Amino acid sequence: MCGITGIFDTRGRRDIDRAVLMRMNESQHHRGPDESGLHVEPGVGLGHRRLSIIDLSTGQQPLYNEDQSVCVVFNGEIYNYQELIPELLALGHVFHTRSDTEVIVHAWEAWGGDCVQRFRGMFAFALWDRNRETLFLARDRLAVKPLYYALLPDGILLFGSELKSLLAHGALARDIDPLAVEEYFALGYVAEPRTIFRQARKLPPGHTLTLRRGIPVAHPKEYWDLRFSLDNQCSMEAACAQLDDKLSESIRLRMISEVPLGAFLSGGVDSSAVVALMAGLSAGPVNTCSIAFDDPAFNEAEFAQTIASRYQTNHHSELVASDDFDLIDTLARLYDEPYADSSAIPTYRVCQLARKHVTVALSGDGGDETFGGYRRYRLHLMEERLRSAMPHSVRRPLFGLLGRVYPKADWAPRMFRAKTTFQGMGRTSVEAYFHSVSILRGPMRSELFTDRFRREIDGYSAEDVFRYHAGRADTDDPLAMIQYLDLKTYLVGDINTKVDRASMAHSLEVREPLMDHPLVEWMATLPSSLKVRGREGKFLLKKAMELRLPQDILYRPKMGFAVPLARWFRGPLRERVRQAVLGPRLAATGWFNQDYLRHLVDAHQSGASDYSSPLWTVLMFEAFLRNVLDAQPTDPVAMVAAAQAPR
Repeated sequence: MCGITGIFDTRGRRDIDRAVLMRMNESQHHRGPDESGLHVEPGVGLGHRRLSIIDLSTGQQPLYNEDQSVCVVFNGEIYNYQELIPELLALGHVFHTRSDTEVIVHAWEAWGGDCVQRFRGMFAFALWDRNRETLFLARDRLAVKPLYYALLPDGILLFGSELKSLLAHGALARDIDPLAVEEYFALGYVAEPRTIFRQARKLPPGHTLTLRRGIPVAHPKEYWDLRFSLDNQCSMEAACAQLDDKLSESIRLRMISEVPLGAFLSGGVDSSAVVALMAGLSAGPVNTCSIAFDDPAFNEAEFAQTIASRYQTNHHSELVASDDFDLIDTLARLYDEPYADSSAIPTYRVCQLARKHVTVALSGDGGDETFGGYRRYRLHLMEERLRSAMPHSVRRPLFGLLGRVYPKADWAPRMFRAKTTFQGMGRTSVEAYFHSVSILRGPMRSELFTDRFRREIDGYSAEDVFRYHAGRADTDDPLAMIQYLDLKTYLVGDINTKVDRASMAHSLEVREPLMDHPLVEWMATLPSSLKVRGREGKFLLKKAMELRLPQDILYRPKMGFAVPLARWFRGPLRERVRQAVLGPRLAATGWFNQDYLRHLVDAHQSGASDYSSPLWTVLMFEAFLRNVLDAQPTDPVAMVAAAQAPR
């Protein structure tokens, strides 16, 4: 796992300031503390920070082809690199290392931009081909690894694994994109391809960007998308056997490492399945890591211990205080843009624990999206059955009225008692799903933002992100549609972002067997009834794991990786949240309705309402303003050092 960065002159061969490139590279020291490397020639500069995982002795980067006309910097892992080497040797390529990085160089020479189609893994890389005068950027299919870029007005292109490397250049304007702010307060993150800054973009998942010297205009090109065909009619028994095989292969590939390796173990279905299969593939005990909370409502430690004992793992667990809220400013600096998933706190802590024992950890991330595990999926399908019973032209006025008039309808059947359900029934399927996952829903954002801000976004809504992806989903299956939406939005913008930054803060590589793209593609061929059946999510995964995992692991209620925000904001963080939310920094933007902010704080702290999620979202935006937007760009290394400081 590494950090990459670079500078490219799209217009010519202007000299690259080596000191500036080094500053950009060192801003990501935490991503690769083992080694650093630069490549500089007229018009091109590439930087790399290395966390050594494979080919420890000869895998340094930048890495070159035989005549050094092709150069690459790479973040991630190509898990099938050993399969590609014989094919490339047969084509006449000569290898000087045993690293997966060198496969990228020779694959580019052999197949050009189509090389990414051959790679199985998590990756973000930049490749410079001097003979073709071409810079090629690529990001993996599910965007496990990040890649940011910005084309400056003078034709200079900047790129890097984190926004902080672009900021370290010094020329990137720190102008906030109001459309990104709208997305953030709806979703808790800024959705791809936008970033919080107007000039910068994220390379979308499954895309490449090809820039040729003298041709400054270039647009990302998609090389992969997921199609839910749902046409695989195999039996339950056959599906369970195939899933077991595919999971085992995915995990086996991700266990290739020359440094200590282990797994996160929360006690949930996904991480428990990964550990169970790892144990069957490992010659010795698996290293497992979990954190316990001193608040029983959030503690899954006993379930993690059950799996650890069953498979006799080398289990490491640490107790985290339920008042572990001192990471707010640290997280703001790590994420570089507003990010409001409070589970970033325990994720940061479990990565901190894991790094004491291993350098590589396998996780269960992606399981909910791939196998259909979120509770909201089941609720959405229930609503969909009702929506399909009457036309939208009837539903919208009828349930829209009910949603406004009946905040609490105890007289109705149970599934109709919630105001949210009434509102959802009046919407289209995509509108309803967006509404259900929003942190501050449409009416709340209308009250939160001032008239000035609404003029700046000019009618834009974060819902447009969902409409765009829904238009490309190529399915009318209700579950497949929302799985596709999550794969394009929540998985990328929230889950993968959270894990990448939290793990890289501790120089820990996290691998994702449940996001193996052949596995994801195969699951998309299976009917939705094998994913959600009745009130049971992850139906197929649970059936496939019944011989490996106990019933009380497979079929217990999902807990999630949460923290007690509501209690914090009425107790130990009472004054801090009030000062931040009602303080001068937010007010200075002119974007927020101060009366509504005061209502959120007062109503929550009095116990009248639970506004913990909206308040956390506001709190983290204020922390971003102070720690990133207002930070001096002259010393990025100090910024990162502060972010890494023990807490």
